[in-house]
Amino acid sequence: MYAGGEYLTGDEIALAMLEYGEALAEAGGAAMVEIPIIGDEGRPSRATFLVGPSSQIVATDTEVPGDELVDEVVVADLRLLTRRLRPVAFPAEEGTPYVEDFE
Repeated sequence: MYAGGEYLTGDEIALAMLEYGEALAEAGGAAMVEIPIIGDEGRPSRATFLVGPSSQIVATDTEVPGDELVDEVVVADLRLLTRRLRPVAFPAEEGTPYVEDFE
């Protein structure tokens, strides 16, 4: 559910969108996100959401006939955007000048 409406999409798409929304909220940012959905009469469609700190998005499980909606490109894009908002540092390898300076 989003802004009082309900939209049907795949599990991985919904999860990636929720994680991106969480990262945006942590960063104090917002973005427009377009994802595939199952629209009227069961036809594929697309929906655009404004996601950010004040977004109220709810994901619920539901049973639907047919195959689950999958879009690997959208999921990969959302996960990349999420990673960009949550940079990860890796420990330096032994022997690098930075490690020796702090030992």
